Amino acid sequence: MDFQPLVETFGKMEETSSRLALTDHLVALLKETPADLIDKVTYLIQGKLYPDYEGIEMGLAERMALRAIASSSSRSMSEVEAIYRKKGDIGDAAREAMESKGQSTLFSEQMTVERVYCTFDKIAKTTGPGSQETKLRLVASLLNDSTPDEGRYIMKFVMGALRLGIADYTVLDALAIAFTGDKANRKVLENAYNVSSDLGTVAKLLATKGLAAVKAVQITLFKPIRPMLAERVSTAEEAMERMDSRAAIEYKLDGERVQIHKGRDRVELFSRRLEKITDHYPDVSKAAMSLACKEAIMEGEVVAVNLQTGEYLPFQQLMHRRRKHGIEEAMENYPVVINLFDILYLDGKSRTELPYEERRKLLEKTVKGAKDNGIMLKIVPQVVATEPAEIDRFMASAIENGCEGVMVKMPSSTYRAGAREYLWVKLKREYRTELADTLDLVIVGALHGRGRRVGKYGALLLAAYDPKEDIFRSVTKVGTGFTDIHLDQFYRELEKHVIHQKHARVDTGMSMEVWFEPVIVIEVIASEITLSPSHMAAMDAIKEGYGLALRFPKFTGKIRDDKEPEGATTTDEIVTMYRRQLKIHSEAAKSKEQEKKKKESEEGEE
Repeated sequence: MDFQPLVETFGKMEETSSRLALTDHLVALLKETPADLIDKVTYLIQGKLYPDYEGIEMGLAERMALRAIASSSSRSMSEVEAIYRKKGDIGDAAREAMESKGQSTLFSEQMTVERVYCTFDKIAKTTGPGSQETKLRLVASLLNDSTPDEGRYIMKFVMGALRLGIADYTVLDALAIAFTGDKANRKVLENAYNVSSDLGTVAKLLATKGLAAVKAVQITLFKPIRPMLAERVSTAEEAMERMDSRAAIEYKLDGERVQIHKGRDRVELFSRRLEKITDHYPDVSKAAMSLACKEAIMEGEVVAVNLQTGEYLPFQQLMHRRRKHGIEEAMENYPVVINLFDILYLDGKSRTELPYEERRKLLEKTVKGAKDNGIMLKIVPQVVATEPAEIDRFMASAIENGCEGVMVKMPSSTYRAGAREYLWVKLKREYRTELADTLDLVIVGALHGRGRRVGKYGALLLAAYDPKEDIFRSVTKVGTGFTDIHLDQFYRELEKHVIHQKHARVDTGMSMEVWFEPVIVIEVIASEITLSPSHMAAMDAIKEGYGLALRFPKFTGKIRDDKEPEGATTTDEIVTMYRRQLKIHSEAAKSKEQEKKKKESEEGEE
């Protein structure tokens, strides 16, 4: 298959922000793609070569990428660097540098999807001494035979800068339409994706074997399952209302959610974002090998701990373990425990269809029989409640033990991979503000800093996730709560995700000096939620022409590396929080009015 159709489709997609148009462009491309290449094209659309859990990246240094452009365009390195500084985008710089080189056809090799993918694969898998030079030569070999437009997308992909304005759900829609003619079949594809986390394989099955083969996709060891998520509530009464007559109440720990895959002689750990993190926690892997089973997939929370006191430590302490080097030292300085809370697969069988209380019994049995059940392996503390007062009491215990709050789960609920429902709800501690909870929001834009913040970002535009439309809607600007270290860190990290215009998946009425891909999630707190004509979160949900915004937001110091953007606080959650806030204000005003009348009555009697 020629590479050119991909280039043309990507170009069209960059020129639109309409989700319908984006889907249509993908449908046309997928219909044109041979069935034996559909997985590779699907991965390329996602900007990757393999599923995330494979952990395979291109790994080419920026300077080497610029050298490859210089080599293939016959321009000097200084010229290419100047073009890159002017354009600010590696793909745009490659196209401009290559436009004057002319195209030699005498010895050039055809640019096909197979060739491009195979070369990318070699680049990603080249390691060791001299690997950067080898990667450079491989990139240059593609650029030598490519048109300027092809070169643009080759460099964008190589440097992880392919920005098509779509998420996986848009690709699922396009696959359903292209191969079944019915968008409603997207649900079948989504279910398969949720238990396999591999969109390329789902696409290949659909294109070659049909919908029935996709329906048959099952949980597989060492392929992470997309996690089940919880909705939020603010009171024990509301939590109990969401349950049946009973509720399982567990500690909500301030750690990193981990999915453990244990085989007969191997353990792999995956983050909430489905990234392989086994190397960060060799102590957890070793402890998991002692579990009383041959094969299992379990979920738990890795938490930093003070071994002397047993006290749980904040999330920031745990992040010291997320490093490539000095693991042994990090293990000694930042010990952890793994608190298990669910089992999804055991000895060859999926357990997701079992009620939660039965899965809990299986988990307890498996952990209890561990050969080395020391302090590393624990089960999250749980009580079963029938009254809100029992939830409140357990909540107090959780807070006293250094937790964020509690999780409330319906004992009869099955495990719904990838779903966010009220079968599980989270109840966090109240803060000394009018909002009872923190929010996890996505950075989508920024204003340049002034005064002491010159050369950094002065304020960040944050957005909530709208799952119905699969976009991010702005809800606030935040400029407080940042230390100088935070400001330096944000500037370095966000520079990797700068784009020249508002991202296609971002909806806002705010004007920003810099725009970003919606990638980084941070935690904020605020005094209250107000109506806003400029922020698009929950636009028209409360009042026509108005969205919702945070008043006096403040960064809590927590960067949610463990959350993908689609796992951020949703616009529906913010609506719920706003209505809850109105109720509290109304009750407070009513109480104040009653006190006033009582005082006036007493004064009248006197």
